[in-house]
Amino acid sequence: MDHIAWMAWTVPTAIFFVLLASTLGVMTWLAVAYPEAERVGVLRIPTTRGDRLFVSLVAAAVIHLLWIAFFGIEPIATLPIGEGVEISSLWLATVISLVSAVAIFRTV
Repeated sequence: MDHIAWMAWTVPTAIFFVLLASTLGVMTWLAVAYPEAERVGVLRIPTTRGDRLFVSLVAAAVIHLLWIAFFGIEPIATLPIGEGVEISSLWLATVISLVSAVAIFRTV
């Protein structure tokens, strides 16, 4: 397992991939159950659900990279669980990413 140690398999990483897989599953179900026509939003180009998902994932990556560059990942709180679980400030970037994804899906 040393060859994948650099991938930092942590609880937040696992949550990210579970949510990503869930999103793709829901979007696949939506595509089958409710076929969608392309729509034109603020970008003035036709987009589909998949296009908006891609844009929101790229935006989430950029938001997280900028957050790490400017604020770091220092803990902002410690939960009283076991020996104390620290919550990284990166969770705030995740909340911002989710808000931006909602905005992208609604307007693009």
